Amino acid sequence: MKKYSLSNKVVPRWVIIVLDFFIVAASFSVAYFIVYRFEFINILRGYFLIYTSLYCLTSLAVMFMMRIHTGLIRYSNTRDVLRIFSAVFSCTLIYSVLINIWFLPQWPISRITINMVMLVNFSLSSTLLILLRTAVKSAYFYINNYSNATKTVVLIYGSDTSAVLVKQALETSVKTNFSVIGFVDDDPNKINKEIHQLKVYDIDKLENLIKKRKVDRLIIMNHHLDEQAKKNALEKCLALGIQVLTVPPSDQWIYGKLNLQQIKDLKIEDLLQRKPIQIDTTRISEDLQGKRVLVTGAAGSIGSEIVQQVLGYKPAMIILCDQAESPLHELRLQVEESFPDSDIKIFIGDVRNYSRMRKLFIDYTPEIVFHAAAYKHVPMMEENPTEGVLTNVVGTKYLADLSVAFGVDKFVMISTDKAVNPSNIMGTTKRIAEIYIQSLKNDPDNNGTTRFITTRFGNVLGSNGSVIPRFKAQIQKGGPLTVTHPEITRYFMTIPEAVHLVLEAGTMGTGGEIFIFDMGEPVKITDLALKMIKLAGLQPDRDIKVVFTGLRPGEKLYEELLNDGENTMPTYHEKIKISRVIEYSYAQVHNDINELLALNKQNDILGVVNKMKEIVPEFISKNSEYEVLDNKDASLVPEM
Repeated sequence: MKKYSLSNKVVPRWVIIVLDFFIVAASFSVAYFIVYRFEFINILRGYFLIYTSLYCLTSLAVMFMMRIHTGLIRYSNTRDVLRIFSAVFSCTLIYSVLINIWFLPQWPISRITINMVMLVNFSLSSTLLILLRTAVKSAYFYINNYSNATKTVVLIYGSDTSAVLVKQALETSVKTNFSVIGFVDDDPNKINKEIHQLKVYDIDKLENLIKKRKVDRLIIMNHHLDEQAKKNALEKCLALGIQVLTVPPSDQWIYGKLNLQQIKDLKIEDLLQRKPIQIDTTRISEDLQGKRVLVTGAAGSIGSEIVQQVLGYKPAMIILCDQAESPLHELRLQVEESFPDSDIKIFIGDVRNYSRMRKLFIDYTPEIVFHAAAYKHVPMMEENPTEGVLTNVVGTKYLADLSVAFGVDKFVMISTDKAVNPSNIMGTTKRIAEIYIQSLKNDPDNNGTTRFITTRFGNVLGSNGSVIPRFKAQIQKGGPLTVTHPEITRYFMTIPEAVHLVLEAGTMGTGGEIFIFDMGEPVKITDLALKMIKLAGLQPDRDIKVVFTGLRPGEKLYEELLNDGENTMPTYHEKIKISRVIEYSYAQVHNDINELLALNKQNDILGVVNKMKEIVPEFISKNSEYEVLDNKDASLVPEM
């Protein structure tokens, strides 16, 4: 059976003007009767019909010209109220002029009496016209919100102007399927008060409210989600099985109206969001504006964000280098649309191909290099160590050497916390790349011309191949969610946050530093999985299970941000610290890497890994076939 709805029913304009006309006529008549004390015989013997008819005609003309009948009554607001007052006031003025100039000389009546009639009529007419619109609006929302059993019952977090705007937007949307029953807040001055006829409830009593009113969703604006009070509210909702929806700030609404497509499920990225990072845009702009900037790995998660942010500082040219054709093509379309006036060059090439990279430097002579190209998956590199060495070590070396040869001003390398006391091939290759980059400070061919800077941070939320996209895909399939170990923890940061700090660190580096970012508190991956299940409106174990598969080759339970023997120095930015690193001789590092590359060319896997352990003594394999190399008894090392 088709449900009855008022959503698309619109009252014809002629009906509204008839109702308004009836109210105006009735108001004037009542005002006349009141002033004449309801002496009907004297009223009817006088000029009542003449004066009333003239007022009705005047009002009809004024209301028609001011078009107070054209608005949709269900959306009446304070502007409509002002229009009604203006229309009634205009009627009063015009009628008074007509009476005094034309009627009173012909049909005498006391001026005091007619003025009293007009005064009483003004109050009655404006009040009744406003009440009509208020009654129709209230009836519409009552029927539309409470007669439809399929409505989703929602609460709105907060009781400020933003929360009220969300409430009004949801109520006035034709296609909305939400029934707003109130607001929740932790401000004692607002609790139990009413806003727009809706009560403000105590967030601490959310559990009882949910049971009593059968609440389905909580809606929250997705800005300032870092505030602790909001985080507590979100955690409480997740614990109670209430799905959380977010809406963007009102200044991002399309044409000033909230589009229902802008209402999104809360993402784990939102829940882990911290206080927005403040950066010195002036210094970054001075560093990048008018420069030729090269970004390697430009089509990757970090690389593409670097491209987007760098373009905002108006470089003279930006070179997007990657070997992934399709992602690079998509990035090109995106940035050319967003930055149509920028000089964007696309360069397909592998950082391991020296001649191809040299061609890039010859053609475009970059002044600043952001090196984000790398292999980053721990299990994959554990199975293919020679490829990890080629990309992460050789590729970095080629780019660094070319940067020195072509007089690049600054080379910023993107590293990882897995390079700290590494337990796997991937982390060790990144650590060797760090060591080489640092040693170039002492390269006699460099002469300090090129400043080499390393930035080190942990996992980024939502990056390609990271745990969050994997969990999302597993949830969509109905589970289970696979976690390697119940106690495994990782540091997380959003991609924009990480790149903000990369750009900031790039401005403060003088050469040879490793900058470490404040990643906040580490997150237990099991907790992350459970929260993502709840965010999807499901219950762990009942709807989707979490299973533990065991640590993967090379994987550690806990990541670190400092190597043994390292400590940090503060910078002017509270989120960035400088690692006090061990100085390396360029000649020694150069010889070690050449020996590593020779072994790599011979495909001597055990020899490669053993040399890596020699270069990085703190590299102790975990859960890996290369653990045998950590045993000093060489007779126990198998042949491969």
